[in-house]
Amino acid sequence: MKIAKLGLVALIVAAVGLFSFHGLFSGTVKGKVSPPEGAKTAWVISATDTLKVPIQQGTFEVPDLKPGVYKVIIEAKPPFKNVAKDAVTVTDGQTSDVGEIKLSQ
Repeated sequence: MKIAKLGLVALIVAAVGLFSFHGLFSGTVKGKVSPPEGAKTAWVISATDTLKVPIQQGTFEVPDLKPGVYKVIIEAKPPFKNVAKDAVTVTDGQTSDVGEIKLSQ
């Protein structure tokens, strides 16, 4: 019984340890879109991942990205046109701010 409890405690400690390192191996991309009412969705695309988030009040944030180089695409509402920003670098534990992305008609 003692051995089973000790094994369970060791398993819990190992699981907590694995989850605590999650933030160290990921990054975030964030930005603003103007005009805010013209934007619908932000897409973040790499060679291996594609993620999307809604744009709310002209801002977006995509967390938990693997380190690497991404393309950010802002999906616009008509009459605005989609906009892409290439070569956005994501680094471990850092936030990459792409700044303000302006939509055109």
